[in-house]
Amino acid sequence: ADNINTELYGEYAGRFVKNSYDESLTENDATLDVDLSVMLKLENRAFRIERQVHNYPHCWRTDKPVLYYPMDSWFIKTTACKERMMELNETINWKPQSTGTGRFGKWLENLQDWNLSRSRYWGTPLPIWRTEDGKEEKCIGSVEELCNEMKQALKAGVMTKLPWPDLNLDDCKKLDYDKLDLHRPYSDDIILVSESGKPMKRELDLIDVWFDSGAMPFAQFFYPHISDEDFNKVYPADFIAEGVDQTRGWFFTLHAISTMIKDSVAFKNVISNGLVLDKNGNKMSKRLGNAVDPFKTIEKHGSDPLRWYMITNAAPWDNIKFDIEGVEEARRKFFGTLYNTYSFFTLYANVDSYSGKETEIALEKRPEIDRWVISLLNSLVKEVDEAYTNYEPTKAGRAIASFVNDNLSNWYVRLNRKRFWGGGMTDDKLSAYQTLYKCLLTVSKLMAPIAPFYADKLYLDLISVTGAEDFESVHLADFPTANEAVIDTTLEQQMYLAQTASSIVLALRRKVNIKVRQPLSQIMIPFADEVQRENIEAIKSLILNEVNVKELNFVDSTNAMLVKRIKPDFKKLGPRYGKIMKQLAVAVQDMSQTDIAALEKEGKFNLIVNGEDVTIGLDDTEIISEDIPGWLVANQDKLTVALDIDISDDLLKEGIARELVNRIQNLRKAQDFEITDRIAIAISSNEKLDAAIQEFSDYIKVQVLADTLKITEKTHSTEIDVNDEAITIDVKKI
Repeated sequence: ADNINTELYGEYAGRFVKNSYDESLTENDATLDVDLSVMLKLENRAFRIERQVHNYPHCWRTDKPVLYYPMDSWFIKTTACKERMMELNETINWKPQSTGTGRFGKWLENLQDWNLSRSRYWGTPLPIWRTEDGKEEKCIGSVEELCNEMKQALKAGVMTKLPWPDLNLDDCKKLDYDKLDLHRPYSDDIILVSESGKPMKRELDLIDVWFDSGAMPFAQFFYPHISDEDFNKVYPADFIAEGVDQTRGWFFTLHAISTMIKDSVAFKNVISNGLVLDKNGNKMSKRLGNAVDPFKTIEKHGSDPLRWYMITNAAPWDNIKFDIEGVEEARRKFFGTLYNTYSFFTLYANVDSYSGKETEIALEKRPEIDRWVISLLNSLVKEVDEAYTNYEPTKAGRAIASFVNDNLSNWYVRLNRKRFWGGGMTDDKLSAYQTLYKCLLTVSKLMAPIAPFYADKLYLDLISVTGAEDFESVHLADFPTANEAVIDTTLEQQMYLAQTASSIVLALRRKVNIKVRQPLSQIMIPFADEVQRENIEAIKSLILNEVNVKELNFVDSTNAMLVKRIKPDFKKLGPRYGKIMKQLAVAVQDMSQTDIAALEKEGKFNLIVNGEDVTIGLDDTEIISEDIPGWLVANQDKLTVALDIDISDDLLKEGIARELVNRIQNLRKAQDFEITDRIAIAISSNEKLDAAIQEFSDYIKVQVLADTLKITEKTHSTEIDVNDEAITIDVKKI
């Protein structure tokens, strides 16, 4: 600055570099940088001047352009231990691994010395004092050392008084840190004395706040004033989590300081959290009006549904497109389903005075469906425990939700309702109670890390009556452990086939608008091998009852009746076989029925395309089954099902009876009848319905707990619709 003739630039004095900072100027006014460029051009000191559109840094608070200019700074020479930091980084379990090897790993590979100093008014002072000529300096390492240095400065007369009047320099271990503030600006008043007797003033810069964060493992335990034995009990940390933007912030400073001080990692496992974006994938901002208030969301939907949605929607390290409707869906589909399952259990448990203290029914004496859900429960415990251990909470949450929604509620409870309706407490009913109770209690423990409040409420409600456990909270209870001895993978596979086959048939029914209450004559399943046939045969009756079909027949998978088409999944195969994708698509579409059957059986198939060996998997393709006249055909995974949709007169009558049962049950509920109340029924005559009602009268009465069922010529109090036929009905409690 001493070598610059400032008078030459007097006409520009007092102007802001950017017009945004001058309220009197607009975007249309000339900017300082343009005027300076024009001046240089007029003086023939610039070859060419032109505008360029480019990215420019702006303040994230004010949206005004910022200015960068060089300053003297203090650095830590981190490049001296770069190789060691890279070695130690390889021992850390990063989630996702790509952040550790990619973003963080690349940062270490291209590491620069750490710019430690900052120019701020308040903060942690840089503990370096220097003489005016800069030839002598001291770096203070503790409060005790600072106290001793201040005593020498007072004695030498370079400092006449302390910044803190009541400070006793002779007793540094009992300092009152509420009164002793070592931050800047108070530390600026401390003047020390050099070895040669010269005054030394503190460097005015502060320490980067990330240094404080990175020093946290040591600072929180006052290291090194703690034994290594005690320190090693809490260091390094087992696990930390922060946003992915901390790769160059907290993650780095923790790692750098720990490497330099202890030649060790600061953390063993780390989850690098992704960002929470709005539902359209944009960054949330108050300024843009797309920010979601977490407190209002919690107030409206609850903290557990919010937490469950965020954990199960996307892995913690992936960005999440936050949609408030997803929170409501989580509340309804998972928590609502779990609550309904618990309510079902308590309703009948109270009716039967189930206490949980009854003699335990041995597993081998329980029905097959009980053994299945207990097996699946232990498989779930194993899967969830492994997921939590591997820092995969998303997998854990999704597995729990799938078990509750698809297996416990929609399958086990729904198929076993009648077991809870029975009269006395038989072994079969007791087995159902004990099985469902075990499932609910275990689920409460598995879900606790993600939904702590709901899980605690469910757990305490379950044990309050039974006294099965005496922990004060689910969070104090032992986490479940899987019992490998009760896991029956064959039984689980059989039940999975039953669920899959049922799902296919129900979807086919919806396709042609045939209700489940309408019986159909038969389904046909082509089997891939004898093992699959035996597994389906074992649960044949279950499938038929579930989909309301009379017969299940098997055919060989290569049966000419069943024709399948196959299409390649370009999104999956394209990235792997881009150069030959067109030829591969043709080869896949030309696969024979035998080839398709082999792919379904083995899960993979080999092709030769342009002289190159190509292996495709079942997930790389879409297999479509063509319908047969009078039948509908569909497939899912490795299973194909054909459904006969012709409805005979006998089937139609049975369907009418089932529809009527449904309407009567709805009326019982609407009139708040107890589940044990007996009723009398009177129905108006209808020529299209009377024959069916008379033929299935006994079935209808059993299903709805009716003592009498009469068809009359009268008009009754309530009108109902059965198979698009209007009739009137009276349902009275006896």
